[in-house]
Amino acid sequence: MSQAKPNTNPWLITVAIMLGTFMQVLDTTIATIALPHMRGTFGASIEQVSWVLTSYIVATAIMTLPIGYLANQFGRRNVILYSMLFFVISSMMCGLANSLEEMIVWRIIQGMSGASLGPLSQAILLDTFPKEQHTKAMGIWGIGIIIGPILGPVLGGWLTDAFSWRWVFFVNLPFGIISLISLYLFIPDTERKKDKFDFSGFFLLSIAVASVQLFLDRGEQVDWLDALEMKGYIILTLLMIYIYWTRIFFGHKAFYSNTLFTDRNYVSSLVCIIVISALQMSSMALLPAFLQQWQGYTVSEAGLIIMPRGIGMMISMMSVSTIMRYVDTRWILFCGFSTVIFATWLHSGLTLDIHREEITFYGFIQGLGIGVTFVPVTALAYSTLKPELRSEAASLFSLCRYLGGSIGVSYLMSQLSRDMWVNQQELAARINVENLANTLQSMDSPKSMMGLLQQTITFQSAEIAYTNSFFMLMLMIVVSLPMVFLIKRKREG
Repeated sequence: MSQAKPNTNPWLITVAIMLGTFMQVLDTTIATIALPHMRGTFGASIEQVSWVLTSYIVATAIMTLPIGYLANQFGRRNVILYSMLFFVISSMMCGLANSLEEMIVWRIIQGMSGASLGPLSQAILLDTFPKEQHTKAMGIWGIGIIIGPILGPVLGGWLTDAFSWRWVFFVNLPFGIISLISLYLFIPDTERKKDKFDFSGFFLLSIAVASVQLFLDRGEQVDWLDALEMKGYIILTLLMIYIYWTRIFFGHKAFYSNTLFTDRNYVSSLVCIIVISALQMSSMALLPAFLQQWQGYTVSEAGLIIMPRGIGMMISMMSVSTIMRYVDTRWILFCGFSTVIFATWLHSGLTLDIHREEITFYGFIQGLGIGVTFVPVTALAYSTLKPELRSEAASLFSLCRYLGGSIGVSYLMSQLSRDMWVNQQELAARINVENLANTLQSMDSPKSMMGLLQQTITFQSAEIAYTNSFFMLMLMIVVSLPMVFLIKRKREG
C-alpha cells in the first residue's frame, strides 16, 4: 500500500497524529491514581475496580491485531479519524459513568477505539518523512509513546485532587477534538488494498492475547497458579496458539504476513522492544510505590522525583538521530543497553534512607539509556521492510510493546510481594527469642518496643525486596544484550 505524498507541512501532520497518540498511551496509566476514588463512588471492591484498568488494556491489545487489515481495507486516514472520534466519545462517557458496569463497558470501547492510534501514527510518520529522516521521525514518535505513561499518574493525581476522578477522562475532550480536526485537515489518504479477512486467525490470536493479558493483569490479585482461573488462561493460550500454527502448517493463510518473520532486523527489533518496554513499565511500577509507601512522599512529590527520567529520554531521543548518521547502529544500541544496565545496577542499591537527589540522578541516567535504545530499535524495525507492510508491522510492533510492559510489571510486582513476605519470615527467624524476652522484661514499655521491632523488620524486608527486583531487571537486560548483534550492519532497500 503506497502512501499519497502529502502537500501539507510534515510537522503539521506530526503534531496532529502525536496529540492523539499521546492521549491514548496517557490513558493506560492516568486512571491508576484515581481508582480508590472510583471505588468509593461505585461501592466496589479493590478487585472489582481493577477491571477499569484491565478492560482497557485487554481491549487495546486485542484490537491492535487487525490494524494492518483495517488500514489496507479502508485507508489509514479513515481508520485513524474514526478511532479518534470514538475515543473522544468513550472518554466522555467514562467520565459520566454512574456504575462500575457502565464504566467497564465504556473503557472497553475506549481501548478498542484507541488501539489504532499508536501503530498508524507510526506508519504515517514513516510515510510522511523521507527515509533519511525516519530516525528523527521515530524519535518524535517515541517521545510521545514513552513520556505518556510517565506523566499519567502525576496528571491523574493532580486532576483528582483539584477536581474529581471524572476529570482524568474529561481532560481528553478538548485535546481530542483539536486532534480530530487536525487529523481531518492534514492527514492524507492512502490507497486501498482489498483482501479477505482471516476471521478464524483473528479469533484464535485474540483469545490467546486476551488470555495472556488477563493472566498478567489478574495473577497478583488471585495468587497466580493457585487459582483455577490462572490455569485456565494458560491452557487457553497454549491451545489457541497450537491451533493457529496447525492451520498455517496445513496451508491456511497466516493472519500476519510471513515476510515479517523472515526479516532479521524486524524480528530482532521485536525482541528488543519487549525488553525495553518491560524495563520502562517495570521501573514505573516499582519507583512510585517505593517513594510513596516506604519514603513517605506525596503523589506530586514522587512524580517530580521521577520526571527527570523522562527528561533524560527526551534529550537522548532528540540527539540519537544525528549520532546514527556517523556511528554503527549496533554500537549505539550496545551503548544504550549498557547505560540502562548501569543505571538499573545503581537502582539495585536503593535504601530507605536514600536521598531524592540520588534517585533523580539514577532515573535521569536510565532515561538517557532508554532513549538511546528506543529510537534505533524503532527505526530499524522498518528499515528493511517494504512500505506496504508498514501498517501490519506497526500493529505487531505495538502489540509486542504492550505485552512486554505487561510481562515486566506483572512478574516484578509479584516477585516483589513474594520477596517481602520471604524476607519478613527470614529476618524474624534470626531474632534470638530468649534475648528479646529478657530485653522486653527490662523495659518500661515492651509493647512499644515490640511494635518498633515489627516495623523495622517490615521496612528492612521491603528494602531487600526492592534491591532484588532491580537486580533481576538488570540481569534480564544483560541476557538480552547479544540480540543487538543479530541486527544487520547495513540497511537494505
